[in-house]
Amino acid sequence: MDDLLSQALGQLLEDQCKPQLVRAIERGESPATFWGLLEESGFANALVGEEQGGAGLALRNVFELLELCGTYAVPVPLAETMVARALITRAGARPPAGSIALARGTAMDEGGLRCAHVSYGRVADWALVQRSTEWLLLPVALAQTFATVFPLDATLAWDQSALAADRRLPAAQDVQVVQACVTAAKLAGALMSVFNRTLHYANERQQFGRPIGKFQAIQHQLSVLSEHAFAARTAAQIGCQASGCVPDLLRVAVAKARTSEAALEVAALAHSIHGAIGFTEEFDLQLFTRRLHEWRQTAGSEAYWQSELGKVLLISHQGLALDLVRAASDPL
Repeated sequence: MDDLLSQALGQLLEDQCKPQLVRAIERGESPATFWGLLEESGFANALVGEEQGGAGLALRNVFELLELCGTYAVPVPLAETMVARALITRAGARPPAGSIALARGTAMDEGGLRCAHVSYGRVADWALVQRSTEWLLLPVALAQTFATVFPLDATLAWDQSALAADRRLPAAQDVQVVQACVTAAKLAGALMSVFNRTLHYANERQQFGRPIGKFQAIQHQLSVLSEHAFAARTAAQIGCQASGCVPDLLRVAVAKARTSEAALEVAALAHSIHGAIGFTEEFDLQLFTRRLHEWRQTAGSEAYWQSELGKVLLISHQGLALDLVRAASDPL
């Protein structure tokens, strides 16, 4: 079943999510048509229970679906919407139609709510925002939008009138943990995409009469790149090892720390092997390496999650460190 789902979504994205589409949406074209295709496919409801019209899958069943969102640089929050709809349903509410971004909010002096650097804030229809111990499901159309560095992201601000009581839900999970889990899976997909593109380039690019991939220095760089990409993918799978839709903090910390750490190394090595061409706008590699840098910091960088791991080890865990490693890495 998992393979059938990933093959179906992979084929859909292969046909529809071309680099030209990603660029167009980054430049301001509406994502409505593309999102409509994804909505019609039903993948956004993969984690929603069958009684609510979804597939009723667990987080560990959809890792490859989340990963594909990074593999194809999907320019809408499909992965986030999968998890958000499941959490909203779990809280006893009905998920809205449209895409959903995840965010944390801070109160403004005048009584409104501000969310800084919301991933996909410019293209999402809704934002599931955590404020203290509650979630608010807020329409992005009612927010003031401020541009950030990454073209699909935005800082969002709602005034007091938009924070209606009927949009409030009890927070069953820290939204940062959920977002970190999803982002780690997307990072795994982007890392593997960068590796495969770089390997193909090294085997095609000729220098001194033979492919540059035949030179020992390039082979060494490729081997280090592959080690980071595959190790990060394993860590991201660990992060998604949950029997429901709520990830485990310890596993998520392992996943996000390792994938964010790999993002810097893989982006640097890929651009080194490609030379100056890898940075150019018309070259597809930059669509993925930009996301590596952006997603590395989304929901906390490697430094933040390594610190969280340290807290678990030094404060929460009683016993051998090896027992903690087993608890984080053993499948459920």
